[in-house]
Amino acid sequence: MLNMILYPADRSGTGRIDAAFGREYEAAVSTGLFSVALFNYDQWLSGNTLELYGAPDVAMTAVYRGWMLKPERYRALYDELKGMGIELVTNPTCYEKLHLFPNVYDEIQVDTARTVIIPDGEEINIGRIRTQFDRFMVKDYVKSVKGTDFPGFFDATVTQETFDEQMKTFYKYRGTRYIGGICIKEYLELKRYDRNTNEYRVFYMNHEMGTVSRNSLQGNYTPQPPKEMLARYAQLGSPFYTVDYAELKDGSWKIIEVGDGGVSGLSDGQNAEGFYRTLYHAFSGL
Repeated sequence: MLNMILYPADRSGTGRIDAAFGREYEAAVSTGLFSVALFNYDQWLSGNTLELYGAPDVAMTAVYRGWMLKPERYRALYDELKGMGIELVTNPTCYEKLHLFPNVYDEIQVDTARTVIIPDGEEINIGRIRTQFDRFMVKDYVKSVKGTDFPGFFDATVTQETFDEQMKTFYKYRGTRYIGGICIKEYLELKRYDRNTNEYRVFYMNHEMGTVSRNSLQGNYTPQPPKEMLARYAQLGSPFYTVDYAELKDGSWKIIEVGDGGVSGLSDGQNAEGFYRTLYHAFSGL
């Protein structure tokens, strides 16, 4: 049974919830289904001893809901918590598989954008990329730099010199959060409704669909992804993860993101209390 939700505390060192997770924290508490605890996230990342606030002194099974962690840091958190009698539902191997896109690409390849995976330190040959894609976008193994002045996509006219110069901007924005290497992904033309794309986030919980929610502020009238497509990806090798689906301009659907469930945010407007009730019942048989 899932007993506890673990969140990051704020930087004050006084055991207060990080404000970014305040709504979720209150929702989890309001269900009355979990113990809810915090840990000294910033201080721990800086090398201090892991400290918990509000955790019962008994063996617990828990879910982490918080900021993204590099795989090695997640493993450290998992091991330290286990030494305290708290076992996270998602083990480090499962976290790394769903957190790093190349680890799951082969299993979703038929339903996602074509992708060229380039390990860190390997040259990105634009001549080669241009033979495969008319337009393409750039991410590291986890994230893009959407919302910055880095181009949302490149087309086949880009030169090696221009691309290399733009990549300096990419690496600057990713900074210490850069992970793994580069994913060159075919640019997909998404369908829009009143300027909004039609994207959905599915939380898979204990190898079943948990919650399905609109994820791009689109209206309630937009179509949902095909149910058979959603069901197809309930077995990706982790007990708790997300898959994001988007409708393309031609009306077909593609996977545009995957992620670990603990570090994937709720959709804007998603019912947080409903999410936690679903999460509890999904793992009630543990």
